[in-house]
Amino acid sequence: MTFGTARVLKDVSLQVRAGEIHGLIGQNGSGKSTLAKVLTGIHTPDPGARVAVDGTDLRLPVRPGEIRTRGVAVVHQTLGLVRDASVVENMRIGRLTASRFLRRIDWHRERAAATEVFERLGRVVPLDAPVGTLREDERATVAIARALQDVHAGTGLIIFDESTRALSRPALEHFFTILDEIVATGTAVLLITHRLEEVVDAADRVTVLRDGAVVEGGRELAGTSEADLTAMMLGRNLIDLENRGTAEIAAGAAPVLIEAVTGRRARNVSFAVAPGEVVGLTGLGGSGYDDVPYLISGASPASAGTVFLSGAELPLAGLTPSAAIRAGIALVPEGREHSGLAMAMTVTENVTFPQTARAGRALLPVRRPREKALVADWMTRLDVQPREPRMVVGTLSGGNQQKVLLAKWLALGPALLVLHEPTQAVDVGARHTIVATIRAAAHAGCAVVVAGSDENELSLLCDRVLVFADGEIQKELSGELTPDEIVHAIYATGTRAPLRRRLEKGLT
Repeated sequence: MTFGTARVLKDVSLQVRAGEIHGLIGQNGSGKSTLAKVLTGIHTPDPGARVAVDGTDLRLPVRPGEIRTRGVAVVHQTLGLVRDASVVENMRIGRLTASRFLRRIDWHRERAAATEVFERLGRVVPLDAPVGTLREDERATVAIARALQDVHAGTGLIIFDESTRALSRPALEHFFTILDEIVATGTAVLLITHRLEEVVDAADRVTVLRDGAVVEGGRELAGTSEADLTAMMLGRNLIDLENRGTAEIAAGAAPVLIEAVTGRRARNVSFAVAPGEVVGLTGLGGSGYDDVPYLISGASPASAGTVFLSGAELPLAGLTPSAAIRAGIALVPEGREHSGLAMAMTVTENVTFPQTARAGRALLPVRRPREKALVADWMTRLDVQPREPRMVVGTLSGGNQQKVLLAKWLALGPALLVLHEPTQAVDVGARHTIVATIRAAAHAGCAVVVAGSDENELSLLCDRVLVFADGEIQKELSGELTPDEIVHAIYATGTRAPLRRRLEKGLT
């Protein structure tokens, strides 16, 4: 597959067997999502390519109607949902049927069809709610359910392109239970993911891409570790990713106090974060931990609460994002595509937007040489690739987009940095860089709060973890944090359950 003069896929061959979960991994920009888009007709591959499903060749470029007939379904990284349409409309789009005589859509029948798929997933999602009002994990569930309704036992292929990234641990375990039942009938699954645990725990074989080429094709996963997969992806071993170290808190430094924060789900939440410390917030979905970043940054309305920061008292009721930024609070939100970045603008425009806005309020001239130096510095620090500040952010890989989002707010030099799922849907190399950069910000004296559902991320980043239940802090973890300890505190299950039970195939 060639874009202009850049060949992004180089003679990539891949076979997904009937009845298997086949992992496809690689760094951001390695070609994984491009391959998925070739398989689903979004991109036209170079001459000489061949795609066959169940022994039948597909015409290239692939036609959407033909791939549905052949039982090929895909859930893309961006989910492909219409935010202003309802859940049932998103579920049934392209499948709606009209009554025979009146030619009106039978919404009772459409709702029943959507409900049946959600019941298979063991999830309840409000069918009439606009998709844009749902949480990230609920939107992911809608996209996954939409793909599952086209699956026929024993045939076809389902492609999941980073679509599990927003699922909580219980939802992820249930998702793989459903997937195991599907592949047991003989249907094939291609799992494109950055969560290497998913590949080790749940996949049968794995193909590894590096720089658009296959470096490991169809490797059996028995005896393969996450460290082995990391080395295949990067061509080298990562070191010190596990060594979180200890917080370096300056003697006499005043902590940031967050007191009595109350919002839609959070109730009377209070905790302190010292400069140089990273504090994690986690819990089950709906427990309120993921509301806190938005409440203390003015992005969501708080009914009560106060932040004491740099000697100032900041009431949260009525707080606006601009007032929070002026006070030294920076929020790195979840969902960079719709909440964090202007995807049609350049790297420079995104990184310098807060600087430009601040200059505009003070009626100061925008200093282009200073902006250029600032962007170059942060692109170097975060290893943004390609190192071209005029690149449109939407053309970058997901990991590099996340780095730009982080640079945008770190460039302000905040006193309190608040992040929500900062390494979601990035490869292990980008994750290593982002973790190191957040630690460096703390080491420089920033107080850091990280809200997340990924126990691996929290164990790498945090000095303490606060576990929420029913809108309140129920437990505090400190010391040598491990993923199993965090999972035990959240779910009281002791250790993480395997993601896949591996049922015997039901069809020959």
